[in-house]
Amino acid sequence: MVPPELEFNKYLGKGSYGSVSLFKYSKPRTTLYTAVKTCNYKNAESLEKEFGILSEFKGCSRIVQCYENRVIENLDVEGNKEYMMLMEYAAGGSLRTFMKRSEDKKLPDPLIREFTRMILEGLATIHGQGYVHCDLKPDNILVFPRCVYKKRAWRSSYELKISDFGLSKRDGDSKWWHPHRPFVGTAIYMSPGSVSHGETGRGLDLWSLGCVVLEMYTGKKPWWHNNYDLKDLKNWYAPMIPSDLPCDAKHFIMACFALNSNERRDALTLLEHSFLRGVVNKITKPHVKNENPKEIALALGRVVRRPSKVLTSIFKRAGELMKIIKKQPRAPRSNLLPVHICHLAQPSQKICFFIYCSLCVVFIILTVVCMFR
Repeated sequence: MVPPELEFNKYLGKGSYGSVSLFKYSKPRTTLYTAVKTCNYKNAESLEKEFGILSEFKGCSRIVQCYENRVIENLDVEGNKEYMMLMEYAAGGSLRTFMKRSEDKKLPDPLIREFTRMILEGLATIHGQGYVHCDLKPDNILVFPRCVYKKRAWRSSYELKISDFGLSKRDGDSKWWHPHRPFVGTAIYMSPGSVSHGETGRGLDLWSLGCVVLEMYTGKKPWWHNNYDLKDLKNWYAPMIPSDLPCDAKHFIMACFALNSNERRDALTLLEHSFLRGVVNKITKPHVKNENPKEIALALGRVVRRPSKVLTSIFKRAGELMKIIKKQPRAPRSNLLPVHICHLAQPSQKICFFIYCSLCVVFIILTVVCMFR
């Protein structure tokens, strides 16, 4: 029987080795909804393994979180043992169902860039712990709707988290590979190396990421142009990239599809790609204030020896203005108003030049002060 603190709500779907259902989870002082992955005794070891991996990612914002500190052992209606793992519930469903709700199953360009950044952050965390997900695809990426206060109004937003670690391996582990079982994940999202000889490295997840980004742009699964025939994949080709994609998006996908897995770099390096640079630099490159007096002195010396373009343009403009003043004849003082009133009403060019130069000096002083701050 289901533990009393769990109340069945609805069936959600199937996982890699069990079913997933929505339960109402009542705890002291709180009630929440939880997605419960359930399996029989044959897959209990795999569920325990996934729970152990997820336990290493407690508090990681891009990895789905587990509740409780163990897998719950239970008896089904027929009296057979079943095992339950409680996870946070994604109200937005998977990225696959999220895309199906969009027109032509495509997502807008700004959202694709934001989603790609989130997935890469998750992969950076996974790889940093020495794991490879091995089955990255839209079905295993969960969407969490959020509300954020932006520009004096509440706006809808989304957070992505990577889930389903049932097929995950240690980075470089290929002991599992067998000619009759050539890959661990979903074939159309796998890299040529993983299909051909069981390559299980970080490059596998990055290849899968390229497939996911391509699918968000096209609304079609990779290899759709070949009717999902994987002969080209076995011949070390990559899925087709449409020519109408943004240039930096094509370069990013091509970087993920590099045939040599070492050329795919790593998740942290790809976070610096121009495709994502607009949103990432604010996070990954904080400003570090320079407090070293010697370096400040050297910087000031460079400024003195080689003035900046702004200062050069100021001095050039002042010189041109001085030449104009010298060439221009003095205006006659035969006015209807007394001379002292005329001077107040319309300042001479020399006074203008004096004010201009004073402002230049103030600007230079402020520039030097800012350099020392």
